[in-house]
Amino acid sequence: MANPGGGTVCNGKLHNHKKQSNGLQSRNCTKNGIVKEAQQNGRTHFYDKLIVESFEEAPLHVMVFTYMGYGIGTLFGYLRDFMRNWGIEKCNAAVERKEQRDFVPLYQDFENFYTRNLYMRIRDNWNRPICSAPGALFDVMERVSDDYNWTFRFTGRVIKDVINMGSYNFLGLAAKYDESMRTIKDVLEVYGTGVASTRHEMGTLDKHKELEDLVAKFLNVEAAMVFGMGFATNSMNIPALVGKGCLILSDELNHTSLVLGARLSGATIRIFKHNNTQSLEKLLRDAVIYGQPRTRRAWKKILILVEGVYSMEGSIVHLPQIIALKKKYKAYLYIDEAHSIGAVGPTGRGVTEFFGLDPHEVDVLMGTFTKSFGAAGGYIAGRKDLVDYLRVHSHSAVYASSMSPPIAEQIIRSLKHLMGMDGTTQGLQRVRQLAKNTRYFRQRLQEMGFIIYGNENSPVVPLLLYMPGKVAAFARHMLEKKIGVVVVGFPATPLAEARARFCVSAAHTREMLDTI
Repeated sequence: MANPGGGTVCNGKLHNHKKQSNGLQSRNCTKNGIVKEAQQNGRTHFYDKLIVESFEEAPLHVMVFTYMGYGIGTLFGYLRDFMRNWGIEKCNAAVERKEQRDFVPLYQDFENFYTRNLYMRIRDNWNRPICSAPGALFDVMERVSDDYNWTFRFTGRVIKDVINMGSYNFLGLAAKYDESMRTIKDVLEVYGTGVASTRHEMGTLDKHKELEDLVAKFLNVEAAMVFGMGFATNSMNIPALVGKGCLILSDELNHTSLVLGARLSGATIRIFKHNNTQSLEKLLRDAVIYGQPRTRRAWKKILILVEGVYSMEGSIVHLPQIIALKKKYKAYLYIDEAHSIGAVGPTGRGVTEFFGLDPHEVDVLMGTFTKSFGAAGGYIAGRKDLVDYLRVHSHSAVYASSMSPPIAEQIIRSLKHLMGMDGTTQGLQRVRQLAKNTRYFRQRLQEMGFIIYGNENSPVVPLLLYMPGKVAAFARHMLEKKIGVVVVGFPATPLAEARARFCVSAAHTREMLDTI
């Protein structure tokens, strides 16, 4: 395919780039130990932006032991289910009442097999109660279980000063109250805690208008609209943009909120391989050539759904190539910057700035305030006519409660901090510190021999654990060392790719990262 944005895409398992002697950066792909330059028609193509991403395959023996672990766990699960059915072992799961045994089952036993027999044994590694601000250090309430994690009880002890590697506090702005938060306290005294109305009725405040203008200025677009919930920003606005007779092309690793929004829209959905522009172009070409099934009419709209930084892989979207494809095939591009806004780019303006692209090249810019801004909610930004349309047709604007005023003020404060409108350069320093911490932490893990996924500039750092027993042991051992981590397994990841997901923050010190 033609090279959009300076280079073709090479989708091997391990991606590497090396500088050539003429100063240009070639696009290389390493797979199974072989390095090849990405070429087309005998010519070598070059990226304008260096992209280094790693998706290394596990050794064979690791995969064998991983599947053996799941196999043994499954066999014991069936044995325990047999014992529960015969009353030999007590069943703590939800079951049908005797008088409803002839009804259509409300609880699907087989669908809950994995949850009942594997997840429950390691459930203590999730939903840990935190009793402090989610800064670089936080406090965890200790709990124990007397029935293999079906229920928990608190011991009354608090584990102090645990290093926080699980929260999306990328810029360290989610912190305890200090004098810099005075404006939030003032807004709370004037406006109260809630709005008690939707944006369509009595729920649009001057603070919302101020925030929307500031978001548009920060992103360098015409207009923006904010919403009270980040998940709903995707799931409730995508159905307002596309519907029956439209086609959605979605990356296979898109977040659940994008998946739900696509399904609710009623549009036809087709999946392309992760960050694979050849796969995307094939779907686009077929959509243009063949049109809708049976009728062969042209699609009303074609919408491409991608993320800026993928929260489970740590990879960054190949945006220049995708923008070139959407122009070539007259499609629309919707990008979710939940994990990239504030965290990626020289000044934190996301993946468009990271690649040096004009944000007007993206039709719909979406992001959330829950990560880098230490708040809650989300936004849709772009052309003014797009935002005006959503103000009328968005399900979230019509039915959902408006953003809380103190939350809006926290976001305003954070944006001014990043833009230098508070008279300091501390916001820019936070972005730079996050970039330094990210590269240092990833480099150290690679030097130690761990398999980590994603882009070298992504503050989301997945460390592959693979084996189900190792997932639980890792999280428990880290907490003993006063390090709080998030471990993730099936179904949030492929069955054999369980991992720990570290989230690097600008608030982390070099000593903290070395300790981890």
